[in-house]
Amino acid sequence: MVKVFVGNLPREAKEEEIRALFEEYGKVVEFDIIKNYGFVHFEKKSAADEAVRKLHHHRIHGVTINVELSKSKAKASTKLHVSHLSTSCTNQELRAKFEEYGSVLECDIVKDYAFVHMERAEDAIEAIKGLDNTEFKGRINAG
Repeated sequence: MVKVFVGNLPREAKEEEIRALFEEYGKVVEFDIIKNYGFVHFEKKSAADEAVRKLHHHRIHGVTINVELSKSKAKASTKLHVSHLSTSCTNQELRAKFEEYGSVLECDIVKDYAFVHMERAEDAIEAIKGLDNTEFKGRINAG
């Protein structure tokens, strides 16, 4: 199974139409939409590769979507979703803020939200306790 990340989905897009778009390229085993992004799990890598090639920067309802192979982690980690980020916040600043609580394996900012992958679940829990609904770079963040 191969996971594909789909970002920048427009609000008007219906789950059925997004799924149908990806099913043109191969068997979809699993499909998850979370607000304006999602993950499509293809049965075969060739289908995932073709979907990425054909659908990256595809326009839906006037919005250009991002489609790329999901980056798998070599190590197990705890993934945190950080919302309401300031547009001036950089990966380095966000990573440094979370590293106050423990080892950060990956930090990816997507528009005004981010995913922070922490090595230890215990550290992630402490980061949530310490940072949820706090101000950072002029905005209130929610974990």
